[in-house]
Amino acid sequence: MAEKAARIAKCTRRTNETDITLELNIDGKGQSKIDTGIGFFDHMLTSFAKHGFFDLNVTVKGDLYVDCHHTIEDVGIVLGKAIKEAVGEKKAIKRFGNFFLPMDETLVMCAIDLSGRPYLVYDLNLTTERVGYFDTQMVKEFFYAVSYAAEMNLNLKQFSGENDHHIIEAAFKAFAKALDEATTYDRRLNGRVLSTKGTL
Repeated sequence: MAEKAARIAKCTRRTNETDITLELNIDGKGQSKIDTGIGFFDHMLTSFAKHGFFDLNVTVKGDLYVDCHHTIEDVGIVLGKAIKEAVGEKKAIKRFGNFFLPMDETLVMCAIDLSGRPYLVYDLNLTTERVGYFDTQMVKEFFYAVSYAAEMNLNLKQFSGENDHHIIEAAFKAFAKALDEATTYDRRLNGRVLSTKGTL
């Protein structure tokens, strides 16, 4: 297979609520530099980068004096746009990815399709209001934003788990592993897009 171009995207978003700069390298080594102002969210994005072997730099100035909503949702939007831009025309990639992630008592599955059609199916059962300064309601909002900005089908399903920290972290790691698989090149495609339409 011929040498592939680097799949790197740098995206920004500046509003009255947030100022975000994000750089993503799909073909990275799992290195990251994250500063969102929300410690648990930084931990989740760092885990996403590490376990997906993505290089990810994120800097955010958000209106955290209001709450964490705008910061987390807007990072999801920008990450989704970066994924879409970095993957490009999706030639020769597997397109589909899935992973079952165990974490102590927790088991979470993530399945994705880089279809060009946004859709989120979310089935996580979180029982506390927050982990650290991270509102647990924002897990769904984050993945919704990613799925729509990246134009991907994204399914998250919890099979077991009681500790919200474990459930959320398993979801982020499973998403990383599924995305890593979906963006992997398949030599059998010989540069083609995996679609009967010929395009995604």
